[in-house]
Amino acid sequence: MAGSTYVADLSEGAVVDATFAVQRKTRRTTRNGDPFLSVELADRTGRVAGVVWNDVNLLGARFDQGDTVRVLGKVEAYAGRLQISVRDLERIDAGDPLELVPGSRRDAETLEGFLEFLAGEIRHDGLRALVGGLLTGPKVLDRLRTAPASETHHDYAGGLLEHTVAVATLCREAAQLHPRLNADILLAAALLHDIGRTETFRPGVTIAVSDEGRLLGHVLAGVRMIDAAARTARLPDDVLLPLLNAVAGHHGPLEGRRLETPEAVALHHANSLDARLGEAFSG
Repeated sequence: MAGSTYVADLSEGAVVDATFAVQRKTRRTTRNGDPFLSVELADRTGRVAGVVWNDVNLLGARFDQGDTVRVLGKVEAYAGRLQISVRDLERIDAGDPLELVPGSRRDAETLEGFLEFLAGEIRHDGLRALVGGLLTGPKVLDRLRTAPASETHHDYAGGLLEHTVAVATLCREAAQLHPRLNADILLAAALLHDIGRTETFRPGVTIAVSDEGRLLGHVLAGVRMIDAAARTARLPDDVLLPLLNAVAGHHGPLEGRRLETPEAVALHHANSLDARLGEAFSG
């Protein structure tokens, strides 16, 4: 790249010749009816808007949302933000596009270590086995590393793992401060509260909702995953039902009901706190 190497280093007037992941692609028209392309480009340091004003049909046919592209253009300021005026663009096959999108603020191996430690803090044998079995499955662990936590907070590759560790850590501390909480139920629910996200986002560089996410949502998807695994493991209802109640209510009471247990209350507020902080620090 001439001038600036990463999104984080872009400055007005810089000439860009660099590789990005395309996280969004939209065809629009100006007030005069002329077509243009609005795109969102990303690398590991952040995201930047891009605009294709000329040769829209030609350049637009070269790439799709989710592709890796080489972009030639110039940085300009618009409405108080930087964007790239794209002069030329080519789709390229080299490289993993997930390596180009903004990722977790914390090292994935460190976060996985925290995840393993927190799961090991569960003393109830059945709950510990349930959590360990669900979180260490190859598909789930891979999605934890690469999926966002949501479309509004921790919205980057690995955000799901980062958010899960944060919420579980908050809940562990809450259980130490309030010993009347059932620490095992609370910690297990915290570690599994967003496991449904591993099924409701499509793999790739874009934050795209799967059919399961569209039709069920991550809360119901997660409850189904936990319930199926728990039934196979013969986890008793006096343990399973409070766990499912906390997971199902982590965004608030369902069907106008109040949160039924102190563990559900604690998880709801820990999840909300980390989500709101994630939104506050985004961008």
